Amino acid sequence: MVLKNIFHRQTNSIAVAAVMVGVSSLLSRFLGIFRDRILAGEFGAGQTLDIYYSAFRIPDLIFNMLVLGALSAGFIPIFTGLIKDFKVEHNFGLFKFLNKDAWDLVNNILNVLLIFLVGLSVLGVIFAPQLVRLISPGFTPEAQVMTTTLVRIMFLSPIFLGISGVLGGVLQSFKSFFIYSLAPILYNIGIIIGALYFVPRWGVVGLAWGVVLGAAMHMLIQIPAVKKLGFDYRLFINFRDRNLRKIGQMMIPRTLSLAISQVDLLVTTIIASSLVTGSLAIFSFSNNLQSFPISIFGISFAVAAFPVLAAAAASDDKKKLGESFSQTVRQILFFIIPSTVLLIALRAQIIRVILGTGAFSWRDTVLTIDTLGFLSLSLFAQAIIPLITRVFYAKHDSRTPFFIGIFVVATNIFLSLWLGKKMGVAGLGLAFSLSNILNFILLWIFMSLKVESLDQPRILVAAGKFAAAAVVCGLVVQSMKDIVWPFIDMSKFTGVLMQGATAGLCGFISYLLVCWLLKSEELFSFVNVIKRRLPWKKVKIEDQGEVRGI
Repeated sequence: MVLKNIFHRQTNSIAVAAVMVGVSSLLSRFLGIFRDRILAGEFGAGQTLDIYYSAFRIPDLIFNMLVLGALSAGFIPIFTGLIKDFKVEHNFGLFKFLNKDAWDLVNNILNVLLIFLVGLSVLGVIFAPQLVRLISPGFTPEAQVMTTTLVRIMFLSPIFLGISGVLGGVLQSFKSFFIYSLAPILYNIGIIIGALYFVPRWGVVGLAWGVVLGAAMHMLIQIPAVKKLGFDYRLFINFRDRNLRKIGQMMIPRTLSLAISQVDLLVTTIIASSLVTGSLAIFSFSNNLQSFPISIFGISFAVAAFPVLAAAAASDDKKKLGESFSQTVRQILFFIIPSTVLLIALRAQIIRVILGTGAFSWRDTVLTIDTLGFLSLSLFAQAIIPLITRVFYAKHDSRTPFFIGIFVVATNIFLSLWLGKKMGVAGLGLAFSLSNILNFILLWIFMSLKVESLDQPRILVAAGKFAAAAVVCGLVVQSMKDIVWPFIDMSKFTGVLMQGATAGLCGFISYLLVCWLLKSEELFSFVNVIKRRLPWKKVKIEDQGEVRGI
């Protein structure tokens, strides 16, 4: 019974939901680091990984445009509006009957989405050679042939992830975050299985089959949880359904917006393929590392806050919408600002500990250090952008992010072409950061015009406290690196790990201490959230749809 409650419990607080998604994201990212270490040690930053990451880009484009476009822009707000009863414990039969319209929408969008995904995957398999020549013009003919093979295998993954995306949207709408948060962990486990067991048997194609296995596991774990909420699959398609059309209308500009961002990634892939061998792998490794805090803090809080933002927008509760946004932004900044300082100050130690093994050379390390440093400059922007865009989607406005995206991506393409030629792969990192900061500024300005009160003075005061604490954190980290260095052997893994861990821990403690001295509301609120979730604490959670200090 206890295990059952854990798996199916609804979470009514953004703070608790964000912690839940954040912890699972942390586990998933650790698995991702383990995956990258395996890949770096086995292949190094060379042509093999360039082929793998290039092949991964194409099917990922389809998933991001269609599935994420539909879900983030329209499905969750409209599906949430159709739910008449959120408490499955009341009466399962009545609960299922009251939510019939919601389940009809799920069946409809699942079947329509499957038609498009299967069709596009078939076309992708047929035209894979042409697609590979388009995105990897700098590859040799032999490398393009291998990339084509991997692309054809990986085109199975968008089908599984498409189904999983809809199921995940259902779980988010019902505030059932536990199973939803486990899916990315299984996705990474699948890729790791591919790297450890499939590659020795089948060669590099084993990496592609690992991606497919991870996508299938991502889907399968969510099916029982959704059925527990009352869902029964039916072969039901109604293209005239008003809600389906509304999702489609909201999806079109969002899909175009994502298509633009995917074009941005494709341009990065094209440019990287024409640079020195291994550039695409180095950019991918660096991007994965800097995505660690973004996924844990930025995405987790945005995902947890979206149902509340959608509900506030649907009820036209402007005060609740503004307060929820402000409190969530402040909590994101509380974590992301020190993360930026630690990632920049300790990037050499982090890269050597995580990737510095086997075939990953010192040259690979230096290039990754430079690229990661530039990417980290925009962590604050990348972490908050998902939340800002969800405010637009909650208000059924996906056009504004689209038009802003056109300008930002055009800027990024220009900067990537210019800086890539001048600085190599590090220039791609700098271009990426500059464009994300521009995107953040423009989105914030237009959101301020749309939402009456964002509580901006409070955000600025909180950000000022975090910045002051982060300066102290950076100074402590640099000092501790120098203090520890004479007592360890920096030529060994344990020495590098000890220096980085000691400096990082001291820096983070100093950050928390300064926040405590400055009486940071976000620090105390987060501590209280953790205390409420301790197993020996019995706290009744009812009307906590708003953000409680987060």
